[in-house]
Formats: sequence, structure tokens, C-alpha cells
Amino acid sequence: MSLFSCAPKSLCILRLSAIGDVCNTIAVIQGIQQHWPQTKITWITGKIEAQLLQAVENIEVIVFDKNKGIQAYLALWKSLKGREFDALLHMQYAIRASVATLGIKSKYKLGFDKKRSQDFQTLFTNHKVKSPESMHVLDGLMAFSSKLGVPSHQASWTLAYSPTDSDWAKEQLDSSKRSLVIVPAASKAYKNWTHEGYLSLINYALKQNWQVILAGSPAPIEVELAQNLENSIKGDLCNLVGKSKLLEMLALIDQCDLVVAPDTGPTHMANAMNTPVIGLYAHHNPKRTGPYQYQEYVVSAYEEAIKAETSTPIEKLDWRTRVKDKDAMSRIKSEQVIDMFTKAVTDFKLD
Repeated sequence: MSLFSCAPKSLCILRLSAIGDVCNTIAVIQGIQQHWPQTKITWITGKIEAQLLQAVENIEVIVFDKNKGIQAYLALWKSLKGREFDALLHMQYAIRASVATLGIKSKYKLGFDKKRSQDFQTLFTNHKVKSPESMHVLDGLMAFSSKLGVPSHQASWTLAYSPTDSDWAKEQLDSSKRSLVIVPAASKAYKNWTHEGYLSLINYALKQNWQVILAGSPAPIEVELAQNLENSIKGDLCNLVGKSKLLEMLALIDQCDLVVAPDTGPTHMANAMNTPVIGLYAHHNPKRTGPYQYQEYVVSAYEEAIKAETSTPIEKLDWRTRVKDKDAMSRIKSEQVIDMFTKAVTDFKLD
């Protein structure tokens, strides 16, 4: 049964991290805004994620800096003193997020049901959102808006960046060529594809007269991998890893022709901008965490790796089961990714 038959005055969204999950959550929030444009939305999120939310209109963003420890909670609760929301959407089951709810006043506190909840999240909510049949993270989040009373709708995104961000992106792109942005690294090294695999893809794209750009954050793991790739390529490779702000990267992803990335935030940024993206997966089931609109273009070694690790049919495994083998991404062969690149070029008329 829906909680609201008419628009609530205010909603609080609790989704602290990470970039990919925040991207998925944006589709839910914008669906709510389309149905109830007068409802005030307050979103509590992490410091980096707040940068991305600058691209979303008509929301109040409150930054929760987890690095400040207990002071982060005290600052959050102080900022919300005297305020009460019609509903809190507790959309992250991490215990640090649940603790934050203790200082958020709301009649309804929605959280995942037992099927999707972890870390005792059910103890911090008074309304459980029924899990959909689909295992994808976004479908689980969309169930929150349905519980509120928002009619079922197709996920869509509207993210806006500044003219300055747009100009920066245009300066990086060669207008005479198709552009491939590769985000080679995730925050966790085991999610990254192999150096040799990336080299094969880059060399192939360069031979096809594509501009190839490496993008990513200034995290040392990303900078090091990009630098090693740049040193190994004889052709013209543009290395922007660590050289862009988050919304500049969003603009670059929006204006390029194709993105290739492992299981990381920019994969979902591309999805949100309707830029074709080839996701590279081995540790998490891409049917759960892959780019929502581009599942057909995922190159996955997950089923092969999980079968080798568990000897259990995938349909009998818990939907969250993760491959533990740190070398699982090496199961993805360069031929597979190049074939998918060729498919994307054909399907999206990029030749």
C-alpha cells in the first residue's frame, strides 16, 4: 500500500556513497520530482558525491563527511535540528548510514526488506520496501518511490553541468575523430582489467582512427595505471587521469562517443548521460550492478569466475555473491572487448 495519496511536503534521501549508486539513486529522485514537483527534496550524501549532485536541480544537499568521525554525525544532526520530514528514504544499508538516521526526524523511515537489507538496517526503519523480482540495484531503489505512491516509470536522468565544464570537455576532444574515453581503474585494484588488455583495445581503436582518452580521479592507483599505459603506447594517447574535476569528467563523458570502464562510478555516469558504455565485470554480477541501460554491452567473466570458485550453479547462489579471486578480471580477453567495441560502433552508428 502506498504511503501518500498526494504530494508530501518534504522528503529526506539518505544515500552517502558511492558515485555509481548515487547515479542510480538520481533516477529515482528525479522520478519523484516529475510526479511531485512541489515536494522539497533534501539529500544527505558524501563529500565527493555532493559534487555530482550539483548537476541535479531543485534539491538541497547536505554533506556528510565520514572522515570527521563522530563530528560528522553531530554536525548533521545540528543542521537538521527542528526539522521533520514526511518520509526518510534510507537507501543505504551500511551501518554508518543507519547511525545517521538516529538524528533525522521523520514519521516514515523507509528501508530495504530482509531480502536486500544488511548490517541491521531493518532495526533503523519502520517501513520495509518490498524487493522487486529484478536483482538490479536500481530496480531495488525504484521500489522506494513506488512505496511512496509514485506510479511506475522508466528510469531516466537529467544532469546539467556548467558552460565552463562543457568548454573544458570540448577542448579535450578532437572534433575530426570519434572519441573513446577509457576509465581504466576503479577504486579497488582487483576490479581493474589487465594492462595488456587495455593496450590491445587502445591500439585497435587508434588504428581505427579514433581519439583515445584516459580519464579518472587523482587516486594513486588510477594515476599509476594510466601512466603505465601512456608509457606503453606509441600512438597519440590523451591522458587526463587526475586532471579533471568531477563535473568536467561528466561533461567529457557526455560529449564523447563511447566509454569503456570496469565496475566504477564513471560507468554509471555514462549510463546517466546516455553515452554508450562497455562495462567490464568479473567480481560482481553485472545483472545487479552493471550500467542499467547498456547491459547488452557488458563484457563479463562473472559467471565463469563464480562457477570456478564455488562449483555451484549461479541460479542457486545468493544474488549478492561476489567473486573473491583477485585475478578474475584477467579472464576477460582482449578479443571479447574489441568485439564488443565493434558491436557498439555498428549499433550506435559510430563508424
